[in-house]
Amino acid sequence: MLRSLYTAATGMEAQQLRMDVIANNLANTGTTGFKRQRAEFEDLLSETIHGAEAPDPRGGTAPAALQVGLGVRTGSTVRNFGQGELLTTGNALDLAIEGDGFFRVQRPDGSLAYTRAGNFRVDAAGRLVTARGEVVDPEITFPPETTRVTVDADGTVRAQVAGREAPQELGRLELCTFPNPGGLEAAGGNLLLQTAASGEAVDARPGEQGAGTLAQGFLEGANVKAVEEMIDMIATQRAYELNSRVVQTADQMLQRLTSLR
Repeated sequence: MLRSLYTAATGMEAQQLRMDVIANNLANTGTTGFKRQRAEFEDLLSETIHGAEAPDPRGGTAPAALQVGLGVRTGSTVRNFGQGELLTTGNALDLAIEGDGFFRVQRPDGSLAYTRAGNFRVDAAGRLVTARGEVVDPEITFPPETTRVTVDADGTVRAQVAGREAPQELGRLELCTFPNPGGLEAAGGNLLLQTAASGEAVDARPGEQGAGTLAQGFLEGANVKAVEEMIDMIATQRAYELNSRVVQTADQMLQRLTSLR
């Protein structure tokens, strides 16, 4: 009887964590470049009352084992890197990635991070930076007299400078891909960090080596579908209620058993 109580408790804990993941997805429906997560579960070790035995001509063997599962645990949370909807902004410094890849940025401590959020700005030094001030790598610096900026699909950045007839090429943006993007670690602020599980970053020009292309004047929205999240929320709630009902039923059976003594 106690086994069923603990087993149902693991189910309630797992569904609570699944609800936490859904809540985070819904909270980030308006976050630029956000990728939804999904909680994955695995069963715990089963208690073996007796194992299966090979057939015996004289009989008396058990053709099937007697095992009782001990519940569930969360195995991992998987990030879905599917393409989000491209939203028109008309801002020349807003860039969306169509396809695979990440922008590489340098954090204030000098470490590198990766992001799908292309809502860039220009800082006081004229450098292209993220909304939080991380410098885009490779560094692109705009002249003070820049009047118009163009970014080609292959990442080439050009600036129209006052007093010059022809646009000035400032450099080319690069993208990074990973052997296992699911192994990247979220660091907040739309940033992801490389880990041993993700593998080494592979630098590529947009449109080459499997990397996507860039779209100027667009931002990639979150790939969260509110309707699907609501369906998952209902299923999670019902599963939690069923596990809670098991706890109540096991408690009633235990009360009945103790009253007989």
